[in-house]
Amino acid sequence: MKFALFASSALTSAVLVSISPAAAEERAEVEQPTSIVVTGQREGYAPKSTSAAKVPVKLRDLPQTVDVVPIEVLRDQRALSIQDAMKNVPGVGLSHGDGQRDQITIRGFSAISDQFVEGFRDDALYFRDLSNVERIEVIKGPAAVLYGRGSSGGLINRVTRKPGEDVNSLTLSAGSWDTKRAEGDFGRVITADGSGFRLTGAVERSGSYRQFQFLDRETIAPSFLYKPDDRTELLLQADYLRDARITDFGIPAYQGRPVDVAPGTYYGAANAREADVSRALVTSQTISLTHRFSDTLSLRNGFRHYDYDLDRRNTLSGAVLPVTATRPRPQVSLNRSNFFRHENGWSNQLELTQIARLGGMEHTLLYGFEIARQRKDQLLYSRTGIAIVDLIAPILPVVPVDLGGTPATNNQGRFKNEGLYVQDLIDFGSGLKALVGLRHDWFEQRTIQRLALPSLARKDSEWSPRAGLVFQPDDTQSYYASWSRSFQPSGEGFAIAASNADIEPEKTTNKEIGAKYTLLGGKLNTTVSLFELERTGIKSAAPGSTVLIPIGTQRTRGIELSGNLDLASGWRAIAGYSYLDARVTKSLAVESGQPVEGKRATLTPEHGANLFVTKSFADRFGFGIGGNYVDDRFANPGNTVVLPGYVTFDALAWAKLGIARLQLNATNLFDERYTVSGHGTSPILNLPGAPRTVIATMTLAM
Repeated sequence: MKFALFASSALTSAVLVSISPAAAEERAEVEQPTSIVVTGQREGYAPKSTSAAKVPVKLRDLPQTVDVVPIEVLRDQRALSIQDAMKNVPGVGLSHGDGQRDQITIRGFSAISDQFVEGFRDDALYFRDLSNVERIEVIKGPAAVLYGRGSSGGLINRVTRKPGEDVNSLTLSAGSWDTKRAEGDFGRVITADGSGFRLTGAVERSGSYRQFQFLDRETIAPSFLYKPDDRTELLLQADYLRDARITDFGIPAYQGRPVDVAPGTYYGAANAREADVSRALVTSQTISLTHRFSDTLSLRNGFRHYDYDLDRRNTLSGAVLPVTATRPRPQVSLNRSNFFRHENGWSNQLELTQIARLGGMEHTLLYGFEIARQRKDQLLYSRTGIAIVDLIAPILPVVPVDLGGTPATNNQGRFKNEGLYVQDLIDFGSGLKALVGLRHDWFEQRTIQRLALPSLARKDSEWSPRAGLVFQPDDTQSYYASWSRSFQPSGEGFAIAASNADIEPEKTTNKEIGAKYTLLGGKLNTTVSLFELERTGIKSAAPGSTVLIPIGTQRTRGIELSGNLDLASGWRAIAGYSYLDARVTKSLAVESGQPVEGKRATLTPEHGANLFVTKSFADRFGFGIGGNYVDDRFANPGNTVVLPGYVTFDALAWAKLGIARLQLNATNLFDERYTVSGHGTSPILNLPGAPRTVIATMTLAM
C-alpha cells in the first residue's frame, strides 16, 4: 500500500530524473564533446547535455536511457556521496562496497568496475567526493561501444567543474552525528578569449550513527584552461583525495532477516579506531587538448593518469551459530583481514568528430582510438574465527592491528587494452534518425604471482556493437528502439585466477524501446523505457567444486520512467520509477543451500520510486520535500535473506541573506528503521540506514 501511494504521487507529479531532451536550436558547427565542454551556465533540474554519445547531440536524439543528476539537485539535497546522488536514479541498487568503496547495481547487474570520470575509466575501489562534480550521468545499458569492457546494466560518469566562470564560494556544513564539512570553489576567467583557472576542495571531519565510525577526508582539485585562439583549448586538471574511515560491513542476518538491533550496533573490534580502519589515497592528472579545424571537423586528445593506495583493516561477521542445547543464545563468529592495494595506470583517447552530408543525409561521425595500461598490486592477510560474540548483544574483542603470518593473496595484475571505435549519428530527415557504432577491443590480462602459484595470462579480442533508431514526429515527441552488446572479460577489473583464466568473456545484450517527451517549452521532460538485458556465460562454481565454469545466464526485464520539471515560477522536481524483474535464468551454482537458478538478482528491488520537489520565491527563499521507496531486496544469490522494503522522506528549507545562502536539510524525516544496502554475495553483511539526520549549511558566494 505504501508503494502504491508513493508511486502514484510520483507519477502524477509527471516529473522524473534527468533525461531532459533539450529544446536547443540546431547546431551550425561542431561543438566540443560534452564530456570536456567548458561552460559557466547553470541548467537547473533540467540538464541539456550528456557525455553518452561523445558527440554534440541533443538528449532527445539518443536511442538510450541516460539519467543525469545535476549540481543543483546535489546542492539542494546536500548530497555528499555517490550513494546520496543515486537516490535520484531509478533502477539502481545499493551495496556498501565492503565499507571502502562506491558500489551499486544498475538494472540488476553489478557496476563495481563501471565508474568513469570525464569519460575515462575510474575503477579504483574508493569513495568519491562530490566537491568537484558538476553533474553525474548514469548511462543505462551496455556502453562498451564507446567505453570498452563492462557496463552490463550501465555506467556512472562524473563530469567535473571546470574553468569558464568567475566564482568564489565557501560552503560550511554541520549537523547530526557530529558532521563537519567545509568546501571551497574558486575560479577566474583571466583573458578575453576565456582562459582561466579553477580550484575546488573539501575537508571533512565527521562522526556517524554507526558505533566507532568516523570520516576524515581532504580533497583538492585544481584545473587550468588555456585558449590560444578560438579554435584550440588545452585543459589541465589534477585531483587529490585522502579518505580514512571505519571499514564497516554492517550487521549479520538471522532467520532470513537482518538482526533486530539498534542501527549503530557494530560487529567488529572493540579497538576499531585502530584495527578496523580503511585509508585510501588517490591522485590523478588529466590533459585534454581540443582543436577545431573547421565548422565540420574537430580533434580531441585526452590523457589521464592515476595512482591509488589502500590500507584496509577490518573485522566482520562470519558464520552465524544457531541455538543449541549448549548454546542458549545465537552467536556469530568474527573474521579478520588486512588488505593492501596499490595500483596505477594511464589511458589515452584520441577522437575525431566530423559532420558530413552524404547521400542527402547529415552524418555526425566519431572516430576513436583508446589505449590503456594498469598495474594492480594486492596483498591479503586473513584469519577466520578470531572471536565469537553474542548475535544480539555483542561484546566486542580487542584484536591485533596487524595479522602477519603467510599472506592468503600476493600478486600483481597487469591490464593492457587497445580499442578502435566508430560511431555515426545519421539524420535521414522527416524526423527519422539513427545512431550506429562499433568498437573492437584487444584486452590482455596477466597475474604475476608472488606466492608458490603459477602466473597466469589471457588475451581477448571482442566486438561491441550498437544500433538505434529514433522517430520524432514533432518537437515534443521522440520514440526510439535500440540494441547493444558489451563484454565482461574474466577478472574485468581484478586479477585473473586459475579458476577463471581459461573462460571466455561474458556477453551482455540489451534490447530497449522508449519514448521521450519535451513539454512546456522544454521545462517538463519525461522518458519511459522498456528493456530486456541478458548476460550469458556467467561464471559459476560447479556443485561440489571450486572450479568455475561458464554456465549461467541472468536476465532483467523492466520498465523505467524518469523526468524533471524546471519552471520559471520556481517549481522544480526530479522523480523516477522502475520495475525490474531481474532473475538468474540458468545456473549450476548453489548458495546457502539453495539453487541460484530461478532466484532474483541480489540488491535489486522489484519496484523503486523517487521524488524530490522544490519551490523557490524570487530566488530569495524556498523549500523542498521528497522521498524514496525501495522494495524488498535479497541479500544473497540463494535468496535466503530478505532486506525489507522501506519509504523515507526528506525535507529542505533555504534562504538568501546578502552573500549568504542558509540551508537546512533533514533526511529520513520520520526516523524509519531500514537496511540501506548489503554486500551482494553474502547473506550476513547488511548495512542499516541512517536515522533522522539534520544538516545545516551556509554558502558564502563572494
